Amino acid sequence: MWKKWLSFRHYRLVRGPLTYNQDGLATKHNCDFIHDPRFAGAYQRGKETGSWRGAEIHWRAYVACWAAERACGIAGDFVECGVNKGGLARTVMEYVDFAHLPKTFFLLDTFSGLVEKYISPQEQKEGILPGGYEECHEHVLQVFSKFGNVKIIRGAVPETLELVNSRKVAYLSLDMNCTEPEIAAAEFFWDKMEKGAMVLIDDYGWKGHIVQKKAFDDFACRKQAQLLSLPTGQGLIIK
Repeated sequence: MWKKWLSFRHYRLVRGPLTYNQDGLATKHNCDFIHDPRFAGAYQRGKETGSWRGAEIHWRAYVACWAAERACGIAGDFVECGVNKGGLARTVMEYVDFAHLPKTFFLLDTFSGLVEKYISPQEQKEGILPGGYEECHEHVLQVFSKFGNVKIIRGAVPETLELVNSRKVAYLSLDMNCTEPEIAAAEFFWDKMEKGAMVLIDDYGWKGHIVQKKAFDDFACRKQAQLLSLPTGQGLIIK
């Protein structure tokens, strides 16, 4: 009887213990990457920034690390649009030992939350609102102060895109929680990306971000690129 009740309530039981249950994703499958010393150390550096507000995002962070490592072998710099306190970028940099790579990591953000003029009416109806994040510019400057190959650019995308003075981009991470700046960034950097370059879209599959998903589906179609939807809620394009 209780199984039928759970099914009626739109729950499904999984046989056996869960190996992973966080960040909107639950599974009984193998996730031993969490215990890999290299990843665990990198994740801890990211967690220490305070970006995730007490949440755990191991699998999302692992996807970013995987994409970043692939991008290390591609000509071009790294760009992250939507940084907050720097947790994901710090994780990635630790994982690939970015300090010793002949690349620059550009970090673009307002460092104070979303800008109202870039949030569409439909997105506002979905609950995406201006602000939403505490002021963190000085904090981010401190987090990355020891890295000589990081450039922190404050301001709203797309207004700041021209400040990225890179001819080639190998890794592009997008996490700005609204459509217009993310599509603008994807369009701006696409022609600077060579075959094999990575575009990681953090909000692609998340509830409340359907406007972004549809916009990136259209973007991928126009660019004749395949967009992989991941169970983490992320989307991934390998050019």
